[in-house]
Amino acid sequence: MAVQLARHVPTYAAEPSSLSGLKGARRREGIETAFDVGRDDVVAVLKSLRDDHEYQQLMEIAGVDYPDRPERFEVVYCLLSLTKNHRLHIHVTTDEVSPVPSVTGLWPVAGWLEREVFDMYGVTFAGNQDLRRILTDYGFEGHPQRKDFPLTGHIELRYSEAEKRVVYEPVSLPQDFRSFDFLMPWQGAEYVLPGDEKASPEQAGAPSPAPAPAGKQPENVKTPAETPKTTETPAQTGAGAPADKQATREARKPRKAKAEQEVTKKPDAKRKPKA
Repeated sequence: MAVQLARHVPTYAAEPSSLSGLKGARRREGIETAFDVGRDDVVAVLKSLRDDHEYQQLMEIAGVDYPDRPERFEVVYCLLSLTKNHRLHIHVTTDEVSPVPSVTGLWPVAGWLEREVFDMYGVTFAGNQDLRRILTDYGFEGHPQRKDFPLTGHIELRYSEAEKRVVYEPVSLPQDFRSFDFLMPWQGAEYVLPGDEKASPEQAGAPSPAPAPAGKQPENVKTPAETPKTTETPAQTGAGAPADKQATREARKPRKAKAEQEVTKKPDAKRKPKA
């Protein structure tokens, strides 16, 4: 009987033919199933995909930033059809001031996903009743996933162990490891790496630049033991034939005799039996 092994990569079904009549959407060419939808039509298109085309699950809402475009942000809705085993993406464009209609009325989980896009990109969603930051600190300024977000200059929040309170201070992102060399690993660097300044001198040929100790170093130091610790006969192990005979006798005892020798916990006389 032939055995068919399961495939490691899941196989997805072909694109349903019903998507050819999807209203309010324009197909993107050259990539997997994806459509461009206007902001005003996104709720109607997603509702049609859920109810009429059986794309039951909203898996993710992602954001993309294209600073050179008039509408720099793209909001991408990732849908999954469990009955058809197929995925598709819906792309909506917007700018910094134009809100995108919320789809929390279709999928309640969209509330959390829209908050992430708002926090990272600053895209607002009309109709989301709890549009707050979700990934950054309280009082955080700016949106970290924007391409023009600076690496320094904003305020960060942290708990100060010295002052025993939460403090706000300018963000500082020091990068101590910006100088790289391309020497072979066994040649070693020409400078002392951070943390190696306290290292003890090593043998010659080691990657550390510390000088090797002067003088001839002993290679094989003899142990203080005068005689080797070997076992030539069973008697030298502390057991031998008598111990083997005793172990054999104990193993051949009846089960009842073995049980009598076991130490069991006696019941507490003060403890009253349960009714």
